[in-house]
Amino acid sequence: MSDTQARSPEQIEADIAATRARLASTVDELVDRAHPRNVAKRQVEQAKAQVFDERGELRTQKLVAVGAAIVGVVGALVMIRKLVGRR
Repeated sequence: MSDTQARSPEQIEADIAATRARLASTVDELVDRAHPRNVAKRQVEQAKAQVFDERGELRTQKLVAVGAAIVGVVGALVMIRKLVGRR
């Protein structure tokens, strides 16, 4: 339908009702996505994806890298503490 053709009140009301229904659906989806339980569930799934691969096996290379980084940070903190303690 072109913009130049007049629409009947019934057509306008039908368009408004359809728009209202789409808006309500979108709002419901946003509320569901923002619910704390669902946000937490997504975070857990993302964390698991970092530790496990598609087959459910541990990503050992990533775990070793993270472990080495933690050991390095702890080692650096111990060294700093020893150096500061000598003064």
